[in-house]
This record gives sequence, C-alpha cells and structure tokens, in this order.
Amino acid sequence: MDPELLAIIFGLASAASWGSGDFSGGLATRRSNVYGVVIGSQFVGLLLLVGLALIYAEPLPPSGDLLIGAVAGLIGGVGLMALYQGLAVGRMGVVAPIAAILSAALPVLVGTFAEGLPAIPQLAGFALALVAVWLITRGKGALPIQWRELGLPVVAGLGFGLFLVLIDQASETSVFWSLAAARVASLTLLITIAAVLGRRIVPAREQLGLVLLSGVGDAAGNTFYTLAAQLGRMDIAAILSSLYPAATVLLARFVLHEQLTRRQWAGLLIALAAVVLIAL
Repeated sequence: MDPELLAIIFGLASAASWGSGDFSGGLATRRSNVYGVVIGSQFVGLLLLVGLALIYAEPLPPSGDLLIGAVAGLIGGVGLMALYQGLAVGRMGVVAPIAAILSAALPVLVGTFAEGLPAIPQLAGFALALVAVWLITRGKGALPIQWRELGLPVVAGLGFGLFLVLIDQASETSVFWSLAAARVASLTLLITIAAVLGRRIVPAREQLGLVLLSGVGDAAGNTFYTLAAQLGRMDIAAILSSLYPAATVLLARFVLHEQLTRRQWAGLLIALAAVVLIAL
C-alpha cells in the first residue's frame, strides 16, 4: 500500500483510538477518582507497549531517543494535569477546544518549517479540521471566552503539542520502547503529584474494565500517530489524530444516547470534508 495513504489510515486510527480511550476514561472518572483512572490507564498502556516491544523483538533505541521519549512523557504529563485542572475549575467548552487546537497547531507549524508547505488541498483540509475540532468540542450556548480562562488550556495544548513533536523524534529508531519511556516518565510525574496531594492512585474495582479500555485506547492512539508520522508528514498525522473528539462524541451519542447539538453535527461533517481534502 502507498505509504502516504497508509499514513492517513494510521492518523485516522489514532483519532479513533484516542477518542474511544477518552470516552472510556471519562465514563470511569464519573464513578472513580480522576488520579486513579489516569494513573491506572497509563499503567495499562505501559504494560501493553512493553509487551508489544517484546513480541516484535524491537531493539532498544539509543539512550538519546529514550531520553527524548522521557522528556516527551514529562511534558505530556504536565499537559494532562493542566487539562484536568482546567476541566475541574473552568468551562469545558473553553478548555477542551483550545487545548485540542493548540495540540494540533504546534506540530503543523513544526512540520511546515521542517518539511515545507503541504499541497493547497491539504492546507485547506488543515483549516477545516481545526474548525471541526472547535465546533465538536464547544458546548451548547457557549459564552464568550475570557482572557483569564486561557492559562490552563494553553498549557495543556502546548504540552500535548510538544509531546507529539518530541515523540516523533524519539521514535525514529524504535516505536514501542520510546513510547514506553514516555509512559514511565508521565507515570512517575502523576504518581508523585497524587502522593503529594494525598490522592488515591488506584481506580475503583468496578471501573477496572473501563480503565483497561482507556489505557489500550491511549496507547494505541500514540502508536498509530507515531506510525503515521513516520510514514508521512508529521503535520498531517497530527491534524488527523486531532479529530479524536469526533470519536468521543459519536460514542456518547450511540452508547449513552446523548443528543448532539447542530454545532457538533456541523463539526462532524466538516471533519469528513477535511479528511477528503487531506487525502487528496
């Protein structure tokens, strides 16, 4: 199969995996503490990545790549904590779209600088994809955004964006081990913060199934994104994987029977148009 087409498929698979992982983690968080869910899902993902590395006999990458992976994990962990703190104290309709758009925009800027501008249809697809993410994640009847609300979502978005950029660099010689190094670093950070705050780090027993699905979805999303960035352009991989909120809201619609707003339906249609343009 053509590598560029395969990169697009992997990018969309990343979005589907991340979106389903977020859906499962969100359900688990409704009935369990957030630290237990996040740390539990990260641990599941670590086990999965190490297992895949051993199954495929992937050689250990150079120490420099492992270090870059660990730094990516720490930065991603900071972004994750900023996201959850922002969701806890701010408006989800502000925090989620800003974080999602920044996390996609940063790899696009880096990719454009490193590899040059993509084709015109793909640039149009990038713009439509960012609009789609904004519409899908903005809540019904959202009020204007205040400047004081931007701090945490900006930190979250930059953290996730830097993670995507760095993990692409770290995985040039090894995929699973580099992602595992990132997971070890983020787990260390999250466990330390939870211990300092005196929070429980083990999820409720009845939520273990959802935590397992969340961890698998997150690890699979990271893997598919890395493969997409290796086979194609990093900016295309980042934009396609940033459509993960579409998978989350669709699962909420069909599993929980939540009603989507006209804005969200419009965002889903625009996302489809974006994918077509990027595939051109």
